[in-house]
Amino acid sequence: MQRRRFLQSTLALGALASGCSKDRGREELTFWSIGREADRIGTLFQEFERRNPGIRINLEKLPWTAAHQKLLTAFAGNSLPDVFQLGNTWLPEFVELGALAPLDPYIARSSAIKHDDYFPGIWNTNVMREQVYGLPWYVDTRLLFYRKDLLAQAGFAAPPTTWGEWSTMLGAIKQLVGKDQYSIILPLNEFEPMLNLAIQQPDPLLRDGDRYGNFRSAGFRQTMQFYHECFVNRWAPTMTNTQVSNVWDEFGNGLFSFYISGPWNIVEFQKRLPVRLKDAWMTAPMPGPTGPGASIAGGSSLVLSRDAVQREAAWKLIEFFSTPEIQIEYHALTGNMPPRRSSWSNELSADIYSQAFRTQLERVRSTPKVPEWERIATEVRISSEQVAVANKDVAIACTELDQRVDAILEKRRSVLAKRGQS
Repeated sequence: MQRRRFLQSTLALGALASGCSKDRGREELTFWSIGREADRIGTLFQEFERRNPGIRINLEKLPWTAAHQKLLTAFAGNSLPDVFQLGNTWLPEFVELGALAPLDPYIARSSAIKHDDYFPGIWNTNVMREQVYGLPWYVDTRLLFYRKDLLAQAGFAAPPTTWGEWSTMLGAIKQLVGKDQYSIILPLNEFEPMLNLAIQQPDPLLRDGDRYGNFRSAGFRQTMQFYHECFVNRWAPTMTNTQVSNVWDEFGNGLFSFYISGPWNIVEFQKRLPVRLKDAWMTAPMPGPTGPGASIAGGSSLVLSRDAVQREAAWKLIEFFSTPEIQIEYHALTGNMPPRRSSWSNELSADIYSQAFRTQLERVRSTPKVPEWERIATEVRISSEQVAVANKDVAIACTELDQRVDAILEKRRSVLAKRGQS
């Protein structure tokens, strides 16, 4: 009821504000948002303008498929917006370009931003060269969706916490369901499942100041071996996600019992699974090699253009979206997970499917902070597919992956050498 009253009052006040939107003397603030979020948060922009009547927001909506290139083109043309949404893996590239303003001076004088209230892994994705370049807007991470009824039929009362337990369960489920069904799906056209496994290890994915690949490390080889075993033992099918009619139906049909995915699928499983299975599935934190595991610190941040004309107004907007009150409303509108601990209250904390995400967010890690990361992730996916489908030797696959990644990072090594960075 409280949220409904908030949104109703915001809409009414926003309608009044919109009638004055062309008044003279108001600062014009440009904001670019990406994906479906932009379609759902109009009421929050209206609330911001109500609280800051001297500021008007010009919102532009970008599709994810075109956003990266549009942002780069805008940077090249000196036409970046004052504030924009940036995927976490893109932030290092825009820092290297010199496109972003550090936020440390604004954070230092803000009473609303509390560093220690953020989950450390997601905060860390925004830190480069000991400066903060973005504030987390929402956090995505991945964990296990599993069929607890099939797990129980195989003899297990709880999900795995270690890879050893997981292997035992995967083997038992495969024996239970037979040759035409599987224990887990690891889509071959996605790099995220493999990355979620690799990030469990203490070995970094890159070494020597992110100048070289570290995929020949003992930790990554162990990860690739575990991944390989999932296919050799036919716990996982050699399928892409496009070869599955849809994951919700097949999860319900028992084609697989474990699925590594993110918070957006909570609603999808609730909507798409038949009523008879509404109590047959659950979420669980990722298991690790020897205990509870880590996961990817994904999501998006809000950043300030270095050339922003309305810097103070822009910071006010970033600060507004970073308050627990607004993060709770943002979650209600979009389903995106808040990056601050204090925003996990009320119905979000009470939701049984979200509780595993709350636990997992204490153990999220950022991917390497290099502009080349997405190219490297593609190479990880290619190597994983070679191991899964062609049964390529794990040691050879890891060695060749390192060689390809070293070639990708050659320019980075050259640039750092010229800067005199050791």
